[in-house]
Amino acid sequence: MADSGNAPRGEQQNTSRARVRDVRLRALALTAVPIIAGGIAIAYLPGWLQAPVADGGKQARAIHAMEKTEAEISQRFRQGVAALNAKQYEQAISDFHRVLELAPEMPEAHVNSGFALIGLERYAVARDFFEGALALRRNQVNAYFGLAEALEGLNDLPGALGAMRTYLHLAPADDPYRRKAQSAVWEWEAKVAEERARGKPVPTDKAKEKR
Repeated sequence: MADSGNAPRGEQQNTSRARVRDVRLRALALTAVPIIAGGIAIAYLPGWLQAPVADGGKQARAIHAMEKTEAEISQRFRQGVAALNAKQYEQAISDFHRVLELAPEMPEAHVNSGFALIGLERYAVARDFFEGALALRRNQVNAYFGLAEALEGLNDLPGALGAMRTYLHLAPADDPYRRKAQSAVWEWEAKVAEERARGKPVPTDKAKEKR
C-alpha cells in the first residue's frame, strides 16, 4: 500500500528538501492511480450495483425479482416446448404468450408460438410471429422454415419457396430438417411450374385463416 504522503523525519537528515518533495510526489501518484481507476470502473457499472449497501434492501429485492422472472421464463418456455411436442397447441400458445410478456424480444418464443399456430392452422397469425422473430434476429434459421410452412398454408407458394430456400442456405449440412425442406422445395417448384404452364396465375396469400 502506498503511504499517505508524509515523509519520515530524522532518518536521513542529509537528504535535500527537493528529494523529499520528489518522494512525496511519487507516493501521491501511486495512491491516486487506483483511486482514479476505481472511479472509472464505478462509472461504468449498472446503477443497481452502484447503490449504497444501506439501501433498505432495495437492491436485494430487485435481484430476487429478476431471478424469479428468469426462472419463470425458463420454466414456461420448457413447458411450452413440451406442449408443442405433444401437439397440445393451445397450451403451448398460452405458455409462450407468458414468456413473451416477460421477454418480448426473445425470438425463440416467437418462433415456437408460430409453430403452435401452424398446428392450429392459423397460418396468417403464425406468419406474423415468424416475421416478428426475423425482425429481432435475421439469422433465426428455423423461423424461415416456419415462415415457409405458414406461407404454404396461405397458398403463397412463391413466398414459401423463397423462405425455404433461405432456410436451406442458412441451415448447417447436418440439420435434421434439410431433407424435408428440400422435398418441400421440389414439390412447390413443380406446383408453381405446373400452374404457370397452364396459364393460371399463381395465387398468393389468399387462403383464409382457420379460426
